[in-house]
Amino acid sequence: MNNSEILNRYSELRQVVKATFSELTQTMVDSSLCFAARELETFVALRYDSSPMLDHGAAVARIVAEEVGLGRNSTIAAIVHDVVRIAVQDHPERLEELSATIRHDYGEEVLGIALALSKISDIKLKVSKEQASDFRDMIVSYSEDPRVILIKLADRLEVMRSLDLFPEKKRRKKSWESLNLYAQIAHKLGLYSIKSELEDLSLKYLEPAEYNHIVHSLKESEAERLAFIERFLEPVRRLLDGDGIKYHIKSRTKSVFSIFQKMRKQKVDFDGVFDIFALRIIIDCPPESEKRLCWTVFSHVTDLYRPNPERMRDWISIPKSNGYESLHTTVVTDDGRWVEVQIRTERMDEVAERGIAAHWRYKGVKQGGMGAEEWLQRLRALLEDTTSESIAHRFDAKPSTGEIFVFTPSGDIRKLPEGATVLDFAFDIHTSLGAICVGGKIGGRVVPIKEQLHNGDICEVLTRKDQTPKADWLSICVTQKARSRIRAYIREEQQKHARLGREELERKLKNWKLDIAIDEAVAYLCKHYKVRRGNEVYTLIADQKVDIASIKEILQRWLSGEADEERRQAAAEVEERKARLREERETEVPRNSDALVIDERINNIEYKLGRCCNPIKGDDIFGFVTINSGITIHRSDCPNARRMRERYPYRVMEARWRDDATGAFRITVAVTAADIPGLATTIMDVASKELKLSVRGINYMPKGDGTASAQLIVEVPSSGIVDMLLHSLRRIKGVKNAYRLN
Repeated sequence: MNNSEILNRYSELRQVVKATFSELTQTMVDSSLCFAARELETFVALRYDSSPMLDHGAAVARIVAEEVGLGRNSTIAAIVHDVVRIAVQDHPERLEELSATIRHDYGEEVLGIALALSKISDIKLKVSKEQASDFRDMIVSYSEDPRVILIKLADRLEVMRSLDLFPEKKRRKKSWESLNLYAQIAHKLGLYSIKSELEDLSLKYLEPAEYNHIVHSLKESEAERLAFIERFLEPVRRLLDGDGIKYHIKSRTKSVFSIFQKMRKQKVDFDGVFDIFALRIIIDCPPESEKRLCWTVFSHVTDLYRPNPERMRDWISIPKSNGYESLHTTVVTDDGRWVEVQIRTERMDEVAERGIAAHWRYKGVKQGGMGAEEWLQRLRALLEDTTSESIAHRFDAKPSTGEIFVFTPSGDIRKLPEGATVLDFAFDIHTSLGAICVGGKIGGRVVPIKEQLHNGDICEVLTRKDQTPKADWLSICVTQKARSRIRAYIREEQQKHARLGREELERKLKNWKLDIAIDEAVAYLCKHYKVRRGNEVYTLIADQKVDIASIKEILQRWLSGEADEERRQAAAEVEERKARLREERETEVPRNSDALVIDERINNIEYKLGRCCNPIKGDDIFGFVTINSGITIHRSDCPNARRMRERYPYRVMEARWRDDATGAFRITVAVTAADIPGLATTIMDVASKELKLSVRGINYMPKGDGTASAQLIVEVPSSGIVDMLLHSLRRIKGVKNAYRLN
């Protein structure tokens, strides 16, 4: 098409621009139409029905100028935004040239808006309600200039109006997004007409049968509804005219989607929805008279018809956070019909219809750490003055939440803190993915694991099976999840190496036939290698950082007497540690006793309960000083007690329970019995109902020979209660024996 044909094709948009803007703006809009048509034709960009792609941009520009009420830069940005989008996505080699042209001919602001719109268009979202909130935040975080959000809403509204052009599979996805994402943003901005239209159009494609039923019912009842409205308004008009109030009245039928929601929520059919329409009385008056006249009209309406006090809303005294102002009341007529009446002024109605664009002026508003939700609510509070200062200096619109939104190739959103890296992203998706991550791919470019991510990046994680987490990864990651997983892996590896090292040392000591316990050997080796803990010696052995043969020589010299003094010192250190641990507990011990006193602090770092015998309060116990884990408490009849007392008598210490110690100890009781129906329930009832104990589980196992066994896991305060439990269980009919398991 030549320029004349282009301008003629988009004459409706040009008429709106001519009626709204200056001649200079008209000229610039005409120029942008010709520029966009030429470039889109070069790109062979067509809509699904093979019409020019510019049809979309021109229609969006008309919505922006006529329905949203934005200015010249927004209108031109809407016209050229598809040129920038296609260049970014498919022709990056031309992006610099096109950007320079737009910047020169239409200004930096137009280019900035178009680039921001192209970023949002590049997002690929999965249809998931769980991600809807993140996606809304994502759109906001892209929109450093608030006009971007409004133009994007206009863009989506045009798409929904033209949805019949799209393939069937795209219609439901576009409708879902419009309903759950864009309509919600429009609502928060006070763009109620756009919100309602997006919801209605979405419903048309998501629930076509219900949508058509409601539309048909509205048409059928239209004549009767209009006649009722006239009867209702006649006395209202007389009172308003008598007061000399300038006004006009709009009748607004509830949106199809709102009626659909009422039907679903109240579980009624169309006839069961009473407030199908609302009447809006709009007053023409100066600002200083607004409140007085609104309340005057309110009093007239409520004098004529009885109001429902629970349905009265005063958004004039305290406007909504998005700037909405109006008085709402619901009244009932003599024949029992309910009518919603909204009372507002021309200014209030303009704000309600156009939202933020009704007073689109900028003033210095800093966001002060607010999130996306608060920022959207504050958009309505922009300047009332007429300053012409540039947007860049007047309004810092980016939400400073410290968060970025990154996408997987399949469209999942991941919310991460600013500064997050590819490695953080991999761990955020799954721990196992992070553990084998070797890098990423962003926009087709391979990047290392330390590459910082930016808002809107689409990141693919690259992995290798032989990769494992490293200690230096802690300096790469910023998320707590990644850092904790890396630390856990490193600890696990260290423990694994320590086990291997200990097994290796035990094996060698046995082969060497050296007359020395492993713990004594390790205590000496710690001093020799100048390390603090036995695990460090084991790790040195496992990592082959020390020669195992040299350890044999070191220990042989020590045992042969060449290092008697060192040996005595090592033994003394074990005794000293035992004494020190005992001294640290002396405040818990009576003056006449050197026994370790065990109280309810069973998770204290100074001691822990042995898993081999599971001691509980009331059991006869002793303490055993370990090389790596402090003191372990064992029952005196522990299966390992004899070995510990015989081989390491110097590491055994007395211990007793404090008399007033409290706590819950988990034990397992084994029961052998005849296989009787309901026996498992009876066993649990005895423990939980008769003895009031907390039952944590039961495992009942029939053996097939008429007998059964059960293991009951229960929490008890002391061993005395265990005796009572065992006695009660043994009295159950069919139970042969009950005893406590280690």
